[in-house]
Amino acid sequence: MRGREVPGGTAVQGASWEAHADLVVVGGGVAGLTAARTASLRGLRVLTVSKGGPTDTATQYAQGGIAVVAPEGDSVAGHVRDTVEAGAGLCDEAAVHSIVEGGPRAVAALTDLGAVFDLGRDGAVSRTREGGHSVRRIIHAGGDATGAEVQRALNAAGLPVLFGAAAARVVTDAAGVTGLIVLSDKGVGVIHAPAVLLATGGLGQLYSCSTNPSGATADGIALALGAGAAVADLEFVQFHPTVLFAAGGVGRRPLVSEAVRGEGARLVDAEGNSVTDGVHPRGDLAPRDVVSRAIADRINRLGTDHVYLDARHLIGFAERFPTVTASCLEVGIDPAHQLIPVAPAAHYSCGGVVTDVHGRTAVPGLYAAGEVARTGLHGANRLASNSLLEGLVVGERVGAAATERAGLRTEVTAAEFPAASRTGRARVQALMTAHGSVVRTGGGLAAVAAELAQAPTLTSATVADLEDAALTETATALVLAASARTESRGCHTRSDHPERTEAWRRSIEVRRGASGALEIPDLTPIGAR
Repeated sequence: MRGREVPGGTAVQGASWEAHADLVVVGGGVAGLTAARTASLRGLRVLTVSKGGPTDTATQYAQGGIAVVAPEGDSVAGHVRDTVEAGAGLCDEAAVHSIVEGGPRAVAALTDLGAVFDLGRDGAVSRTREGGHSVRRIIHAGGDATGAEVQRALNAAGLPVLFGAAAARVVTDAAGVTGLIVLSDKGVGVIHAPAVLLATGGLGQLYSCSTNPSGATADGIALALGAGAAVADLEFVQFHPTVLFAAGGVGRRPLVSEAVRGEGARLVDAEGNSVTDGVHPRGDLAPRDVVSRAIADRINRLGTDHVYLDARHLIGFAERFPTVTASCLEVGIDPAHQLIPVAPAAHYSCGGVVTDVHGRTAVPGLYAAGEVARTGLHGANRLASNSLLEGLVVGERVGAAATERAGLRTEVTAAEFPAASRTGRARVQALMTAHGSVVRTGGGLAAVAAELAQAPTLTSATVADLEDAALTETATALVLAASARTESRGCHTRSDHPERTEAWRRSIEVRRGASGALEIPDLTPIGAR
């Protein structure tokens, strides 16, 4: 690793080990490793820490592909238009344009690293279409294993990573970031650094069933709030409409890529009727929030717990979708001859730590990129396959932006873990699954908020403690925003406020107030300011 470890003891109170770096990257997925590589090439000393192992990332599980403007029959303006339409009025259009425009260059850099994408019969990169896209612009690898190929290529670049190291606290002073406190198998460590990048992934473990890995416990949200940064749009949690259903299934569930519908599979209910007919002009390829709501509505009306994907007519399904096929066969379903049982499950956080398109937060030296960040690209609902795009583009930009802090000497004086409220993962998941998922009500959200408010405040001593504290704080922030947004927009559906209103065409920010409690600084709707 390029951080310099201090041998034989430490001068920092409470620490077992310490190191120095110009940039600490927290997270080993697409955004984190892209930033680490870019910063290293610019001469920065980079130390990457990852709570899990080399493939314990959400990137590894991404199936569909990377949305990037096609050289023919497509345009930046078209990709921007599709993204903004899916974002339901809350995208920052300038940010969307900036990130979409950077896509081809970012993909070219990934290809230079050795990433291999699927080719068509003409020898050109193959492209498919997914929900919300007006053209076929999604490039993919290994059929439906794009994320695994992206992770493989970045891992193969040989970037040094300290695995099994969980970030506990971003340390700051009046001038900004001074370092990071971590918990590893070597004990409590302190990394002195003027810049920290949060690339920790999402918050899927807020829910009992998710497509996210077990480590997706909203760590970056809690770290950012603790450092004084704001988060926004947390109420917009995207539920992937087609996750492989299994009775009693909890934890990470395999998704059935949207590209399956892009290739012609149909969503049907137990009676064989289309789920999306008459719901949206694009039918089964409507934006994800539309399809998830349609499935939830059909499930409720029929009293079932899932619907089906009919892919039996697709030729060469196993070759095009080997990952989906393997997941189905594991539960006794042969997609070539049987309907695939599916239901919505927590998939992607459209909001997160407030940043610009270079990953900068309002806290000097604190950056965020990937799913943990809120750049303005996604708005109220993410367009399919824009996630890997954002990780590549913003990750590279953070690596360059971090040079702003190079040369600053910073020192952490004490390895203190903050005290935090902890409810326990299982209970948070039960509450959020019951009252904070695809469809919400004011009463249900209030019940979650009331129970979370009773959580005891304890000092964290283990990784599990840190995760429980992060989930409790993030659930509290999400419910606070979801309660305030008295409308239905994008991924946020309130059955007691079913209409979208112009007054709430704005993002809701949450931050810690002077008392340490989470609050919304400005709740004034548009038109009342």
